[in-house]
Amino acid sequence: MAEVVVLRWGHRLRDERLTTHVILTARALGASGAILSDVEDKDIKNTVEKVVERFGGPFFLKMGIPWRKTVKEWREKGGIVVHLTAYGENIEASDVLERIKSSGKDVMVIVGSQKVPPEFYSEDVSDFNVAVGNEPHSECSALAVFLDRYFEGKELLRKFKGAKVKIIPEKRGKKLEKIAQN
Repeated sequence: MAEVVVLRWGHRLRDERLTTHVILTARALGASGAILSDVEDKDIKNTVEKVVERFGGPFFLKMGIPWRKTVKEWREKGGIVVHLTAYGENIEASDVLERIKSSGKDVMVIVGSQKVPPEFYSEDVSDFNVAVGNEPHSECSALAVFLDRYFEGKELLRKFKGAKVKIIPEKRGKKLEKIAQN
């Protein structure tokens, strides 16, 4: 299956927690990495690195790269760009997901943090404008629904490499198990 990378655009320092959740959602639900465009945030970097170290990977995080450069390079390498927006083609009511998957190309998913520039909707930036619902909602929920639909739920059974601990599913309570390192 094609590689999926998430580009987080418009991060503001006051949004640190939500941006962290977007990136952790990307990791947990099948993306191979995330790019925090235009800014660097050491707290987010530290949190993500600790999660990957503890719960495994692979998963990369890049920061501070201008979004235009990132999109341009992605497209030059043959990848496609999916912009998640409540104004896009509805993922349930259209065949947009089938068109994305049938391209066979690597996918960059743009997830905005604030009002995005109008050019994000243009063919110069996005190959697809996709909505998980045409109502206002969280960018984190949009990413989760998109990735789950894209990977058809298989990402929920993914085994991460190099994990030091794993969560043991329980009816009640919380249980972690240490993983023996070879």
